[in-house]
Amino acid sequence: MQIIRYQSSTGNPVLAVAQDNQIRGQFPADKTLHHLLNARVDELRSQMEQVVQAGIGDLHSASFPLLAPVDGDTEVWAAGVTYKRSMDARREESETPDIYTKVYEAARPELFFKATARRVSGPDAPIAVRADSSWDVPEPELALVINVYGEIVGYTIANDVSSRSIEGENPLYLPQAKVYAGSCALGPAITPAWEVSDPYNLTMTMTIERNGQAYWQGQTSTQNLNRRLDELASYLYREDFFPGGAILCTGTALVPDPPFTLQSDDVVQITINPLGTLRNPVVLGKLALADKQ
Repeated sequence: MQIIRYQSSTGNPVLAVAQDNQIRGQFPADKTLHHLLNARVDELRSQMEQVVQAGIGDLHSASFPLLAPVDGDTEVWAAGVTYKRSMDARREESETPDIYTKVYEAARPELFFKATARRVSGPDAPIAVRADSSWDVPEPELALVINVYGEIVGYTIANDVSSRSIEGENPLYLPQAKVYAGSCALGPAITPAWEVSDPYNLTMTMTIERNGQAYWQGQTSTQNLNRRLDELASYLYREDFFPGGAILCTGTALVPDPPFTLQSDDVVQITINPLGTLRNPVVLGKLALADKQ
């Protein structure tokens, strides 16, 4: 079972439990996702079971527009250089490559702010590349869903869209390369932690379509992750409070080799079993993004 947010026929966001593209139960209208992230793991599991037992909602719907699985005050953060491939890619782009080797080998992980809920694109919603960037890539990532207590309660799929040209020019430009309109996508749902037997053995695939054809494809596994997931969550919460919980992208091991760069009208599809598939079309710049929203 998974937790989903979807748009009802009246245009309102609905929080529900789904399985096999069918809604099994709907949370009360006043319950939001960031409210759920105030629950301990066992409490969240109990709430989901109660919702399924109550069976309230459009239980026969097989098609509903999914929204990003984040709302309210929940923040999205990201970890960098957690895979060797990511370290190599950062070194390829950078005029100061040695710092990325040091980050990969250091005890303290690289963590950075990525997005607020309102800046996150959901399934089939557009993502953007910066109009002032010349080299842009998608970054498929396993994302941790963390409650207010710092416990990993679930997982989802993230696309940490990035400008490699801006980041490579100077490491201090990282926020501009990573945080801008349309730079983050999450979805399609939250898979509870107890439904994932081994998060360190998940196959991740990415396909980039161009002109209706598969233009680039790659596959990797979370087996290659250089960090422990609970370690990443622990560092994020070490000296900060998250009253709405947090989503933490855990880094990427799939980076298209240069000279590849994303173009307008590309479509990025990321699949992590059993989490599902996140698919997003690409637009160029914030004005094009606004036109599509």
